[in-house]
Formats: sequence, structure tokens, C-alpha cells
Amino acid sequence: MLPPPSPPAPSSSQPNTAGAAPLPSANDYAALELISQPVWIFDIDRRHVLWANSPALQVWKARSLEELQARDLGRDMSATVAHRLAQYQRDFEAHNAIFAEQWTLYPVGEAVALHVRFSGHRLADGRMAMMCEGQPAGAHAPDSVRAVEALLHTTLMISLYDLEGHPLYRNPAARDSTCRPDECLPERLVDAEDIQLLHDSLASGGGSSLTLRVHTPQGVRWHEVTARRCHDAVSGQDALLLSEADVTAIKDTEAQVRHLALHDPLTGLPNRAQVMARFADALRELGAGGAEAAVVFIDLDNFKDINDTLGHAAGDELLVGVARRLRDATRTEDLVARLGGDEFMVLLRSSDIRGDVDHAYRRIATSLAAPLNVRGLEVRITPSVGVSLFPEHACDIETLLRHADLAMYGAKAEGRNRMVLYNESMGMELRARTSLEAELRLALERGEFEVHYQPRMAVRSRSILGAEALVRWRHPVHGLVGPDIFIPMSERLGLIGRLGMFVFEAAVRQQTEWAARGHDLQISVNLSPLQLADTHLVARMAAVLRRYGCEPSRIELEVTESMLLGNEERPIAVLKAIEALGMSIALDDFGTGYSNLAYLQRYPLHTLKIDKTFIQAPDVDRPLAEMIVSLCRLLKLNVVAEGVETSEQLAWVARREIAEYQGYHFSPPVPAPHFEALLEATPA
Repeated sequence: MLPPPSPPAPSSSQPNTAGAAPLPSANDYAALELISQPVWIFDIDRRHVLWANSPALQVWKARSLEELQARDLGRDMSATVAHRLAQYQRDFEAHNAIFAEQWTLYPVGEAVALHVRFSGHRLADGRMAMMCEGQPAGAHAPDSVRAVEALLHTTLMISLYDLEGHPLYRNPAARDSTCRPDECLPERLVDAEDIQLLHDSLASGGGSSLTLRVHTPQGVRWHEVTARRCHDAVSGQDALLLSEADVTAIKDTEAQVRHLALHDPLTGLPNRAQVMARFADALRELGAGGAEAAVVFIDLDNFKDINDTLGHAAGDELLVGVARRLRDATRTEDLVARLGGDEFMVLLRSSDIRGDVDHAYRRIATSLAAPLNVRGLEVRITPSVGVSLFPEHACDIETLLRHADLAMYGAKAEGRNRMVLYNESMGMELRARTSLEAELRLALERGEFEVHYQPRMAVRSRSILGAEALVRWRHPVHGLVGPDIFIPMSERLGLIGRLGMFVFEAAVRQQTEWAARGHDLQISVNLSPLQLADTHLVARMAAVLRRYGCEPSRIELEVTESMLLGNEERPIAVLKAIEALGMSIALDDFGTGYSNLAYLQRYPLHTLKIDKTFIQAPDVDRPLAEMIVSLCRLLKLNVVAEGVETSEQLAWVARREIAEYQGYHFSPPVPAPHFEALLEATPA
């Protein structure tokens, strides 16, 4: 058995004997004096020799037993040696173990090599000490002695087994990682087939390096096991020499990296990468078996408003809740994934796929219909769902995903909170939209955008007080393209900043021209949320006002609730800078968002525009609009009624003493020449 080296050199200083048990006398071990080999009793806990026979005194180079007993052998003892002695003590207690190893002692600083037999020895006070029986080790080459020393101190686990897996030797690190001193190699390995794998790899090349799971006192761990065939130096029989390094931390990190690569860190659901891999495998299986599948694409309606009004942390909390509900609403065999943002997906497999899709949608819609508690608030969310079928609509995952996405946009277009199945016309719409996006990039350079103006009227005098500037795209083929199409497209393509400044400059130029002709109107211009993020926005606006000599108070900028009601401070700073230039600010579409009325006082607002849904509502649903009017009077805000389309609606506005309105009842947005004609025909 390969022995470890000895404890460090003893010291001749006096030990700390406070609380120590009485030292034994020579009479206590008189029989051991008859042994010609060195024998001594070592107190493991207190690190000193309790008794030694005469040959042992010679080994320890002590003039008397009293002198040896007085030496504090623990003062300079290394942590490795102390740990090895603790191993001995535990094995003496638990297994009546006996060890025979080579140690090097350092009495008075001189190296003495011995073969030592260690056995447990119970003291009178019940503690476990050890009896040490030494034999001269003879002369050893320096490299051999140093190799033994290295085996004691290394953290590498070195073990020697016979071919049946019985242990022949373990260094201290290896002993630390075993559950019992006599633990066999097959017992050590967690997976039964690994012992055969180990032997097979050794048979093929004489050496082996495998990463295996092993039992340890700390539980199952991953070890990098390097093995080779050798001979036992004592018996000459074939043996296995194993060195092991604990790589559990590396394996855990690798597992975590793999998990993060394939899962959404927020919800824990599979992510797009895992979807692509697993769906491809699943679809191949389906193709071979003749079964059907559905890709169900789920987008949360108006999720951006949650982020804008309650903050991104609340939005994340909502997404976690939605993920949990989706898992609960689907079957165990269905795969639920988060693709990013507020987009989720479910893969269904079935022999009756259309019927199962309907059932799945009803479960999902019902599950999401219940309010979710987010930061102490009850939030309701609805899903727009698009579905594509395998193999009816496509046979590859990328196409199925694209088709399901198109169907989801179809659900949005139909009013949200519904499910739409993909059809071929959607593909045609996508191609048309893609083509339109490509043309949108060139529309500004080609001069295809124009600004229309909708009059803002005085309710009592029916005179034109101002106008709202609204951009229109006059496409050379498709004619007028609605802003509901090209504005989101411009935001997605990063063009909204240029387009917004185009409208602002056109409005400023038009205001100065009309003012010069005696029509000093206030022109309002809409701001996109993305424009507020532009650090140069205010400077650019100031430059345009100076260029045309426009009075800033005659320009009003319109913002929406969703732009203001978040937790960020930047919108406040930008709006205050705009106000400092002299322009006024209107809150557009008021009442349609997640309004916290206390927020209104945080922002430099001058005008509040009541959304058309309140103006056009039946009388029974108008109390909220009346409350908004009262609120504006309290806050001393100017009120504008939007979307007035009938005489009855105008009469209701007049009865509420709302000063201004705009809407199709007087005029839709029109090009500048038509607006000028309205100015000439309308009394001042």
C-alpha cells in the first residue's frame, strides 16, 4: 500500500495542558516495553505523544518520555496532516480500521522514514487516540520520499484497486471522497454500466479518461476519472490505478449554460432556439407517423401599455404569470415556449388537430381572462392567437412560425382577443406589406408624404381656431396609404424620427404662411413615443422655429397617455424643455389608457383632448366624459372634444360647455389648399 508522508517535525516547546487528561506512566504500558520495534501512543485531539517505548524514544530523539510528552506536535502541523489524522480517527471509530503506511517523522528537524502501522486506541476518558507501530523503512531515493509526500498533500484523488474493484490504497483526498474505507469501485460509481464502460475503454487502449458520476459523502458528484492498468507493487497482481478530479462545478456551469441557451431566463419556458430544435425533431416524427400538428402563436393585446403605465418590472411579473397560466391550460405533451417580448407559442400534436386547436384556444382564453395581480393591481390581459397547421399549411418549422405569426396579425386586425387560422391570402398580404416597407424607405426622398390639416373649431362661434397636422402617404400606385399602416411601419424601421420632423417643419412653415395672410392659427403636431427618446429632438425643433420665424406659442405638440404614465423621468424632462421653448402640450386620446389622474399634475399640460369613443358613446355611457370635463376645469386645462361627427354629438359638447371640437361633422383632414378654402368660407 502506498504510504503518505509523516506529520511535521515535533517541537520541544511545552504543550498547553489546560484541561488535559493525566499522562500515562511507564507502568500503564509496561508490556509494550518488551517490543523491540518503536511503539507510541498519539493523542490525535491534543497533538502530543502520550507514551512511547524505548525504541520509539530513540526514533523521536527524546532523552526521556517526559521530554517527548512535553512536545507540542500540533504547533507546526500542516492542515493536510491534521486532516489525515482526523480521517484515521473517524475510521477507527466507525470501522475499527487499521492502516499500514510509510511516514516521514521530523524529530528535532531530522527526517526519519518509517513504515507505520496505525490502529485505534481508546483512552481512559473515552476519546479515540491511536497506537503507532514503526519499522525502519530503510534507505529510499529522494524522489521516492518526495512522491510519497506529494500523495499526502495533493487534492487529486489517487486510488489503487484490484481487477475486481476492491480497494488496495487510497491517498487522503481519495479517502475523503469515499463513504467507507472498504468501498469497492462498482459501489462508488452511480451508473452501473459505467464500470463496464471503464473496463472496455481500458481494454481498447490501456488508458482511459471518462467523466462519471460517483457517490461521495457529500452526495453524487461528477469526477473526471483517469484510469490505467498497472501492477500492485506489493502483490505483483494486475491492478487499476485511478486518479480523480471533482468537476461538478464545471458540469453544473455547463448545464446552466445549456439551460440558459435553450430557455427564457424570465419565465423558464423553452426559448426560440429550443423551439427550432425540438419542433424540427417533432415534425420529422409526425411526418413519419402521419399525424398532424399545430403551431399556436399567442400575442398579448396592449402589453406595451402595461410596460408604459406600470413599468417594465410589472410587465415582467405579468409575463411570468401568463407563462404559468399557459402551462396550466395546456396538456403535458404540449410544448409551451416564449419567443420573446409578449409572444408565446404552443405546439399541439393530435389526430384531430382542428378540434384540439379549438379546445386549446378556449382553455387558454379562459385561463388568461381572469385578472392577474400585478404589484397589488388587478390587470386583465387578452390574447390574439394565430394558428398554422402541419402539414396543411407547411412542412417546415420556419414557414409554420411565419404563417402562425401572420394569422396572429389577422386576429389583431379583426379586433384582438380572438383566434385566426392561417390562409393563403395572408401570405399575399405579407408580400404586399414587405414591398410597402421597401418603398416606405424611399418615400421621403421621393416627396410622397404630404400633410393634411383637420380644423379645430370654436363650439359657440363655429370659427376655425386651429388645426391638427396629420401626415398622409400618397403612394404612386396604391393612392393614399392610411397612417395606421405606415406609422407603425415607420417606427419599426426606425424612420419615425425623420418623418416626425418632416411633419413638424411642414406645420411650422404652414403656420407662418397663414399667419402672414391674417390667419393666426395654432397648429398641433403629434409626437411618437420614439421621438421622446431622441436626445436632439428639442434642439432640432428650436432650429426649425428660428428658421421660419414662427411664434412658438402657435405650435402645440400632442402626446398620448401611454407616453407619460410610466416610471421614467425622461418624458417629463423633454416636455418641460418643449414648454421652455414656448410651445404648448396637449394630451391626446385621454381616457383610453391606464390613467392615474394624479399623474396629470406632474406634466406641463395645457390641453386635454377627450377621445372620440366617449363623444360618440350613447348617453348612458357618457358620465365618464362628463367627469373628465369636470377634471379639466379643476386643473384649468383647455378641453377639446375629438371625433364629433353628428349634430347630436355637437349639441352634447355644447351643453357641457366644452370650448373646442374637431371631427368629421365639420371636416375631415384635408390638404392645405382645401383647408385655406375652408378658412375663406368660415366666419372669423
